[in-house]
Amino acid sequence: MRTEQLTALALEKVDFDKYLLARAVGKRAEAIANGAEIRLDIDTSDMKYSDIALQEIAEGKITVSIEG
Repeated sequence: MRTEQLTALALEKVDFDKYLLARAVGKRAEAIANGAEIRLDIDTSDMKYSDIALQEIAEGKITVSIEG
């Protein structure tokens, strides 16, 4: 799936808050870089951490919430 399509799906998951999405992708990508388990059912060996994080959010594998 193209990045634009993934971004549109991920934006739906965060009520179209692009800043929340950007922060969530960054935090998740950092977690993956530090050894967090990848929750996708595809080969991610040639994907960037940020692309993995975006796809996880778009597919609903990661829940994004506002910390209070």
